[in-house]
Order: sequence, then C-alpha cells, then structure tokens
Amino acid sequence: MTALLEVKGLVKHFVARRSLFGRALAHVKAVDGVSFTLEPGKTLALVGESGCGKSTVSRLVLRLIEPDAGTVRFDGRDLLSLDPDALRKFRREAQIIFQDPYASLNPRMTVGQILTEPLALHDLVPTAHRRERVAELLRLVGLEPRLARRYPHEFSGGQRQRIAIARALAVEPKLIICDEPVSALDVSIRSQILNLLRELQDRLGLAYIFVSHDLAVVKHIADRVAVMNLGQIVEEADAGELFAEPRHPYSRALLSAIPLPQPHARRAKIVLQGETPSALNPPAGCRFHTRCPFVIDRCRAEAPALVADEAGHATACHRVSELPPADTILPTAGGFTPELAKLVAAFSRKTEGASLAGVGIQSARPTTT
Repeated sequence: MTALLEVKGLVKHFVARRSLFGRALAHVKAVDGVSFTLEPGKTLALVGESGCGKSTVSRLVLRLIEPDAGTVRFDGRDLLSLDPDALRKFRREAQIIFQDPYASLNPRMTVGQILTEPLALHDLVPTAHRRERVAELLRLVGLEPRLARRYPHEFSGGQRQRIAIARALAVEPKLIICDEPVSALDVSIRSQILNLLRELQDRLGLAYIFVSHDLAVVKHIADRVAVMNLGQIVEEADAGELFAEPRHPYSRALLSAIPLPQPHARRAKIVLQGETPSALNPPAGCRFHTRCPFVIDRCRAEAPALVADEAGHATACHRVSELPPADTILPTAGGFTPELAKLVAAFSRKTEGASLAGVGIQSARPTTT
C-alpha cells in the first residue's frame, strides 16, 4: 500500500540562548533525525517521556513550525515546498486534536459557530446548508444537534473533546494528529473517546498520528508504535509485536511501568538509574547510555542506527541481539506472598466474620440468604 505520509530525517533545533549580538549559543535538540511512514487508515503512535520530542514532530508534520532539515511528503507531495495556496489546501487534509479541550475551544463562540468556522474558511458547504452540516457533525461524535447553541463552558471535558473532534472532521481530512487527546480527561471518559476515534477511523478511513506518554492507551488504538527518546526514534514496530517482545532497553523500561490489571500477576520492574540527559547537551553515542543497564564502551562512543529486521521491527541498539529475553518484564503467573495471600483470602470469604489464622481481618462481604 502506498504511504499517505513519509517523513525522512526530520530535524528541529530551538535556540535556547543567544549572545548579546544575537548569535545562537545553545540549542535544544528537540527532534534529531526522525523518519517514519504512515499508511491510509492506520494509526501510528509516538510514545515516550515528556520532552522526548513527540509533540514537536506532530507540529512539524503539519508545518505549524518549520523544520531545520528533512523531508515530509503527504500523498506524494513535498509539504516543505508548498506555496501558500497549496499549503491552505493541505490544511483541509490534515487536522489536529489538542490535549486540552478546555483551552482549544473559543469560549466566546457557540458550538455551532465553532463548527461552522472551518466550513466557511474553506468554502465547503453553502451557507444555507451549514446548519444541517453542523447537526451531522454533532451526531457523528455522539452529541445532540440541539447543543449547537451552547457555549464550551456548558460542557464536560469529554463533551468538549467530542466537539474538538467534530471540528477536525468538518473539513473531511485524511490525517488527524491526536496530541494527547485523552490525558486531560477522567479515566472513566477516556475509553469512550478512544472508542469514538476507532469507530470514526473505521467509518471514514482516517489515518492517525497518536501522540501519548500512556502506553496502556496506545496499546488499544495503535497499529504501529514508534518509541522516542531525546528527539530520536529508538524502536518502531507493529503494536502487537512491540508490546509482546520489546527489544530496546528504553522500551522495556516504559512497558514495565504499565500497571497490570491482573492482581495475581507479577513481573520484574525495570528502574532506570541516573538522571535523564538534557536535550540542550545530549550525550555522545547512544543517548540512552547514561541510564541503560546494558551499556558498554561502544554505546558511549558510537550512535546506533535504527535497523529493521525482515518483519519491519526496527531497533536502535548495539546490543539488541545480546539482551535477555523480553519476558523478564511481562506478566507471569506467580501469586502473592504468603502474608498477602492471607489478606486476600480473608477478604474473599463468603461468610461474615470468618478470618484466617494470623490475620485479624473480617470479611467485607455480608452473608447472603
């Protein structure tokens, strides 16, 4: 399948400090040589710690900020060479959903005005039919058309994010960048928004770039995952493959921090030692070597290339073939310690007042008759 989006060698350095005469003295290397592709109707997740550059990549793809180097091709067109008219047309085909639904909507505009604005800017729908189109968009995201007369402050966070999604859909895009779209929402609402995004993707054939630091969320929505560290991709693979068998030490550390839904499951937790290097002065060689438990001298001197195997699983690590099996961080059947097992058993008793020897806890469940 032909790629919808192709990014090669993307670089963006921000000036952090200037001299008295305006000469740049220090740069933040936010994005440093990022490359990836995205197929139509698929979801690529960019994950990593705060400050790794994933949100900057999304803004570079949309040309909200200009890159220092690299190429971005969308549907066969070089985005960095577009004239203003062509760039305006591209804006129709690629939209973004921001993290904070409270700040991304104009508080002085009604929902109807918010959704009508892109229709008018791009002259997509005749004036007489715009109200009908607004009603269609609201129904598409699970809201009633009568809510079009209300203002953003009258909605909950989840409803506001639905409005933001409807605004992105108004121009009928091919690509939507979801920049932490559920991180500001209550846990009970997140699954609803994620399910809505998947339903819209299946119905409309949308491609997503899903930016998140929450791997538990990414696992349920992504087709492919790229793990970023200090402005570079260190591992990229199909989502199922990466979660089942992560290869890079950084990916393994991130996955080991995901809470397990099985209370009896146990696993080794990888605790990274040392401080995270600064993007102002990233270390030589592999940028993860200051925290990597498997570091060798070569890691400190030589930056590893991102190399893919036959299945398309790419890893930037000199020792990828020498690392211990990935199941060291995956759930294992283990059970609790004897003391904790007694506590669990005490709370699980079906008769009121029952207790185990050595545990002074009564059952929390009343007797049923």
